[in-house]
Amino acid sequence: MQVRFYETVEDARIKFAVIVASSGGRWVFCKHKERDTYECPGGHREPGESVDQTARRELREETGAVDFSIQPVCAYSVTGVNRVNATGEETFGMLYRAEIRTMEATLHSEMEKVILTQTLPEAWTYPEIQPLLLAECQRRGK
Repeated sequence: MQVRFYETVEDARIKFAVIVASSGGRWVFCKHKERDTYECPGGHREPGESVDQTARRELREETGAVDFSIQPVCAYSVTGVNRVNATGEETFGMLYRAEIRTMEATLHSEMEKVILTQTLPEAWTYPEIQPLLLAECQRRGK
């Protein structure tokens, strides 16, 4: 698995948005109903949607975020077979950083729960990808 970071990528190539989120000084991670692992909020870009719209939608859906600020950090790519890429070809996403001020009490998505923590999860859904995305945000001072 190889993760690369880019300043720019052709918009049409960007298929995913991943958001490194925090709230009140704690990291925000999601647990999917069908998994026992944690992940950053994010997901697939829908047809006709800008990647910025994808990031805002996924943050709301997966965390219940109501009041938040969000900003793009950089583009990234993943090469290698994983849960969302059976062929292993290079796929592109946009990395975002968000600060969530308020969240709904109930989730209305495929996520079972959201945790706020000062430490990183031990059981990642995408252990070869998402810790690197978080480290890149930190490296860039986000």
